[in-house]
Amino acid sequence: MGGVGRTLIAVTDLDTPDRRRLLRASDADRDAVTERLRVAAGQGRITLEELEERLEGVYAAKTYADLDRLVEDLPPPEGAEYGAPPLVLENRTGVIKQAGHWVVPERITVRSTMGHVTVDFTRAECRHREVHLEAHVGSGYVLIVVPRNWAAVIDGIANSMGHVSNKAAPVQGTEVTTTLRVNGTVGTGLLKIKRSRR
Repeated sequence: MGGVGRTLIAVTDLDTPDRRRLLRASDADRDAVTERLRVAAGQGRITLEELEERLEGVYAAKTYADLDRLVEDLPPPEGAEYGAPPLVLENRTGVIKQAGHWVVPERITVRSTMGHVTVDFTRAECRHREVHLEAHVGSGYVLIVVPRNWAAVIDGIANSMGHVSNKAAPVQGTEVTTTLRVNGTVGTGLLKIKRSRR
């Protein structure tokens, strides 16, 4: 982590939307599609029979592609960035800092071979109840900072000889606006998640 690094601009992987369709959907993803379908039925966009049929498809859906097919003929939710590609931050030996005011996508991928990556959500604009972050850390350092009304959950980290620290776990009795779900791999580096001081 020593030496002079470079600050790199976040890069969006243009190939990731197709890959996203193959990923497994979560219960929260199914709940979001269920709500879209109920709203569409209330607006008269689909019939009650279509609603019932599509809800059966939601319960049986395994991937994002399965869910996408059920709402592909419906407009996106108002104010949502439906179908927006994930944010990809990839760093070898330099420094990347994603901070300040930025719009949070539903999925983020961070790869740090030997460098330093910071993802700071403190002043970011987020419209999602859940955000999924996939982190791959070699011998580098990845720092994730979340607002005080967020919670971070480790969904699965394959850790070789590194260190994983989550100081933003859910606290009983505390209202949470967004849950950050983190998975990935750690070699000999450090993955640290903490709450902002403000």
